[in-house]
Amino acid sequence: MAEGLTFHLKDFDGPLELLLALVQAHKMDLHDIPILALIDQYTEVVTQARREEPEAASSFIEMAARLVEMKSWLLLPRSQEAEQLKQELTGRLIEYDRCRRLAAQLADRARQVTVYVRAPARLETDSLYPLRHSPQLLARCWQAMAGRARPQPLGQETFEPLVAAPFVSVESRVVHVLRGLATGKVDRLDQLFAPDQEVSATVATFLAVLELVRAGRLEIREDGGLQMRRGRLPRREPSQEDDHGAN
Repeated sequence: MAEGLTFHLKDFDGPLELLLALVQAHKMDLHDIPILALIDQYTEVVTQARREEPEAASSFIEMAARLVEMKSWLLLPRSQEAEQLKQELTGRLIEYDRCRRLAAQLADRARQVTVYVRAPARLETDSLYPLRHSPQLLARCWQAMAGRARPQPLGQETFEPLVAAPFVSVESRVVHVLRGLATGKVDRLDQLFAPDQEVSATVATFLAVLELVRAGRLEIREDGGLQMRRGRLPRREPSQEDDHGAN
């Protein structure tokens, strides 16, 4: 094996590249690496580099710690853990070597390709702002951007839609529903809810329909059709809950 080799950690991208460099420098077989000799050489290089390069990357030191642990397992007779660690390290080195060779081939192909690049075109821009604004408006915009603008007081027009909204009672919508059914103008549930009606009217109509269904005056079919029940309603027998409530 060659002796007196000097390695600088800054010349390698990581611990795997340093290990491959040691394998190639000492002409080892990548598929049958003398692991103990490789571990000794790697730890020696990292130890010497730490004296000369105090800012050595922590990944090299971490790999050195793993290799020392692996060496302790390898020194044990018939250690399955050592054999597994050896196979994992050998597999990682073989895979890394293949990736590095493939990257070199792709880089060589890229160097053989001629690429023509046009210089970026210069766009003529006009930095003058064409619009005109009053100084007061510009001052308010600047204050808003600087975070010093005071919130404007809310005017009466802000609450006008809420205050002026008409109040629709459930009783009036009950009369409206029954009148529509009686005159034949309404025979489906969706006809009671117009898209442009007020929210209060929609809610009151919905509650009115529920009240009529509960009272037995209205029946809703599966297809959405409505049917009004005429005549006197059947007398409901008092339940135990009614008796307890009366008591």
